[in-house]
Amino acid sequence: MSDQKTTHFGYQQVPIEEKAARVREVFDSVATRYDLMNDLMSLGIHRLWKRHTIELAGVRRGQRVLDLASGTGDLADRFAAIVGPDGQVVMSDINAAMLGEGRKRMLDRGRVGNVQYSLINAEQIPFPDDYFDCVTIGFGLRNVTDKQKALGEMQRVLRPGGRALVLEFSHPLTKPLGRAYDLYSFSVLPTLGKLVTNDPGSYRYLAESIRMHPDQETLRGMMETAGLERCEYFNHSGGIVAIHRGYKL
Repeated sequence: MSDQKTTHFGYQQVPIEEKAARVREVFDSVATRYDLMNDLMSLGIHRLWKRHTIELAGVRRGQRVLDLASGTGDLADRFAAIVGPDGQVVMSDINAAMLGEGRKRMLDRGRVGNVQYSLINAEQIPFPDDYFDCVTIGFGLRNVTDKQKALGEMQRVLRPGGRALVLEFSHPLTKPLGRAYDLYSFSVLPTLGKLVTNDPGSYRYLAESIRMHPDQETLRGMMETAGLERCEYFNHSGGIVAIHRGYKL
């Protein structure tokens, strides 16, 4: 009998050491159409979710921000404008293709000077303790193999008084909404994925990974276990998305 440890990749069980590579393949496949798919999948509402995340972050001029799983940089772009030339935004992702797309987008917008780019696994953040004023991860925590370890790393690199924010798909608050969301996720999303990216499998994985992600209360408890305090969450779109916030005090 094998004692090899496994973890979930969507609904599949895969060896722990393989998950990061499989997630990387998914985002390699969709990187160039990532923004278009976000708009199509959410009908543009993802912009409102991200705007609220920015508001909850409470970032100010001159502060340091780490944006994990930054993708094409929607959050990092706004943070760079807020912190100004004396601040620092580290735009990071575990996926080089996604980070490359984000870097091109930031340069096109003229975001230079206060933005740095780094390939980072959220489970092993290469920065010292008490360094950042704010750490965010948008639609990336569900893809992390050891979510508890990643939350602990986010807490570690925050300075006292700093904030950690997790913007992520979550669990609908009512059964009728849950049924409608399941129908949309497992029928519409793969079809969109096939039409736009010629990769329905990646969007099937997206739907499955959302179902395997902890619900709102469980994630709040995980943040508290990581040492974050005053943890709370804000539901959007009937719980389809939630923003969690915690402080290092």
